[in-house]
Amino acid sequence: MTASVTHRNGLIRRWHEAGNECVPPTDVQIVTSDGKSIPAHSSVLASASPVLERMLDRSRKGGNSERIIHVLGVPHDAVLVFLQFLYSSGTGMWSREAEEEMERHGMALLALSHAYRVRWLKRRCEAGVAAWLSAVKVMDVLKLARLCDAPRLYQRCMRLVAKDLEAVQQSEGWRFVQKHDPGLETEVLQLLQETSQRGKRWRRERGDQDKYRQLSEAMDCLQHICTEGCTDVGPHNSRPPAYPCTSFSTCEGLQLLIRHFAACGRKLSPKGCTHCKRMWQLLRLHSSLCDQPDSCRVPLCEQFKKKVQEEKVDRTWRLLVKKVATARVMSSLANRKVPEIVQKSRVRYRGTR
Repeated sequence: MTASVTHRNGLIRRWHEAGNECVPPTDVQIVTSDGKSIPAHSSVLASASPVLERMLDRSRKGGNSERIIHVLGVPHDAVLVFLQFLYSSGTGMWSREAEEEMERHGMALLALSHAYRVRWLKRRCEAGVAAWLSAVKVMDVLKLARLCDAPRLYQRCMRLVAKDLEAVQQSEGWRFVQKHDPGLETEVLQLLQETSQRGKRWRRERGDQDKYRQLSEAMDCLQHICTEGCTDVGPHNSRPPAYPCTSFSTCEGLQLLIRHFAACGRKLSPKGCTHCKRMWQLLRLHSSLCDQPDSCRVPLCEQFKKKVQEEKVDRTWRLLVKKVATARVMSSLANRKVPEIVQKSRVRYRGTR
């Protein structure tokens, strides 16, 4: 009797905290798995949960004088905390007491909030359970997240499994899944494999982007060398600048390649040296990207243009040209100077935040 009064006083306190002054008598009993009952108000339950509202409505239409709702499958204390959250209606601040209750009964509260469709509490439960997630408990939480349609918590669990798979495989939860739920084990392993493949594909694409960026920089340096000159390589009728350009490392390597190409006697041979083949490819790539072949000062630009028009270019080369052109545009956008008025507006915006 004393415990029942204590529970009732706790719910009344939550009622007052939610801003209600007049407290009517309780008119419904919540019966838990251990046979204990918790008195509550039907109006609070119906306003907090559409599922409880339908259950109370059926009980009223059935003519039952005593309203009883059975909440089974979770501990009595978890049901009591669930009712306390319903009485608070999510209007109060997230107190230290609420955090402790969430840490103690988070999984049971997530199941109850999902079953009775209390959305605001379900979101808090997802965040609360995710906050103390560990390799020991992650498989239990993963199963619950899948059953309760909690995608954010599910993804959080999967990230932890991928990060610390060895520790997870030593847990009791993993052994239970292996024995009783091989479908979930297969799903987890497949997702881990897909995540690994995505990571490899991302790293490969990142490496390809770096190559396209380097080729784009080489195209700029080639045009710069043939038009203006750079250090000791340049047009015969112009004087090289006194200082190297900003892309000196690329320019230096390209100058060495140009000097070799000019002096090599095998550049016209079908089995020419590797350096000459690379130079021929750079000249061809420049011609494919150049939009002013008539006035371009890069050697053989116009000749390569005519050859491309006469011959059919393979798909791989067209794709390479497209990727390098995209990298060129992105590089120019990244290096573009922001107008002063835009910079001032950004500073002013940050100051008002």
